[in-house]
Amino acid sequence: MNSRIYLLLTMMFVWLISCNNPSAQENTSDSYIARSDRQTVSKAEPVNTNKDLNTKLNTKPVKLTKQDFLDLVMDYERNPEKWIYKGELPCLIDFYADWCAPCRITAPILEELAEEYAGKINIYKVDIQREKELAQVFGITGIPAFLYCPLEGNPSITSGIARTVEETKQLFKNQIESILLTTDI
Repeated sequence: MNSRIYLLLTMMFVWLISCNNPSAQENTSDSYIARSDRQTVSKAEPVNTNKDLNTKLNTKPVKLTKQDFLDLVMDYERNPEKWIYKGELPCLIDFYADWCAPCRITAPILEELAEEYAGKINIYKVDIQREKELAQVFGITGIPAFLYCPLEGNPSITSGIARTVEETKQLFKNQIESILLTTDI
């Protein structure tokens, strides 16, 4: 239990520092989340918890519960000190709430992107009203927030949306290409 509290406090500390320091975008060895000042933002199908969504061709964003997250993305309970991604495809996770207007604006954008990038990435959604622990673990204090999880390396988190729907969609595409689908050697 102490390691979970330590992890939560460390993540909150890193998040607070990175929010106040735009240059703190690189990953650090003691944290597995990097904050980005890039702006971004989202609607989904419920998960059947017994299905392996890592291998399924998802053409729509999929809602995750805490257990789904632990099974498909990262088990922070077993590995509180180190990010170990479990997915077979990179993923984008939208932290949202139904009452959030920017979240509702981006929902159809993420649906389009889920179709466009089907087989290349998975797009998941986490309702912060229902999955409060996940929001706390990742220091989500403002929504919409997006966790980009590449196959290798640490994830990056962004928040907000652009001024227009078109700009927001292009922002997502740029981040998907640069964070999730890069082939840097």
